[in-house]
Amino acid sequence: MVELKVTGMTCGHCESAVDKAVAALPGVTRVVKVSRDEERVVVEGNPDVQALIRAIAEEGYTAEPIG
Repeated sequence: MVELKVTGMTCGHCESAVDKAVAALPGVTRVVKVSRDEERVVVEGNPDVQALIRAIAEEGYTAEPIG
């Protein structure tokens, strides 16, 4: 499982955009959570963390690994 802190999400559309962006990446088997309130994205699988960060950045948000 990979958990990222994501800043900049302000609405449900933001959450949906991030969900779709990370779900499409190789190695992601399931998007567990995208929460603007918690500023978190949690995915299952073995994705490249930097690819996750880039995909989130392409949607206009900032991401960094937690832990």
